[in-house]
Amino acid sequence: MARLKAKWNQKNRTRTPEQIASAVGFNIWLLTAETCLNLENEGFETHTQSQRLDVISEFLAFSLHLVDRMTFGELEEEERVRFINALGVSLATTVHSNRVDAEGAGEYRTQFVALLNTRMDEYSECSYEPESGPGFSLKRILGNHVMHAMGAKDNKWIPDYVIDAESPKIIKGIKHVMLGMGDSMQQADYGMPEIPHGGTWGDG
Repeated sequence: MARLKAKWNQKNRTRTPEQIASAVGFNIWLLTAETCLNLENEGFETHTQSQRLDVISEFLAFSLHLVDRMTFGELEEEERVRFINALGVSLATTVHSNRVDAEGAGEYRTQFVALLNTRMDEYSECSYEPESGPGFSLKRILGNHVMHAMGAKDNKWIPDYVIDAESPKIIKGIKHVMLGMGDSMQQADYGMPEIPHGGTWGDG
């Protein structure tokens, strides 16, 4: 399993939500990239780096939604929105950088942000319990989106594999990261943030 970093080296520093979101985003990227590799090792093939990024993007959107559900009630609403926005920006920046490497110069944040907004709307209709996590329907939607992104000849087996084998690993990994970041999030400086160059995630 990916070596997730759930604790800070300098534990006593107060950090901004953006700094915490960047650390969480780094861990989510590691986790979802490994998930894509696991699929390939099981024989579910991708053919290009762009297609891998399509698959990873679906897992990223699922992961962002999990974090949103996990922080609901744990943070004040304004704090949670700011943190989730910052996490979306962090993930969009990482996807953009990898898309540039795979596909050449371009602006790839916008299409990823659109995916995030669409998936957040879809997943919000599904059940989630703090103890048991996302319900079957949420995981089934994820599995179907991954199936379509992979387009494999035997893709009918992908949703079941994602539901049974990979989504539990993602959920466990994110819970581990969020547990480790819990104190930092409660003690974070939620003062006025800097305005990001590209605007905030979710605008428009």
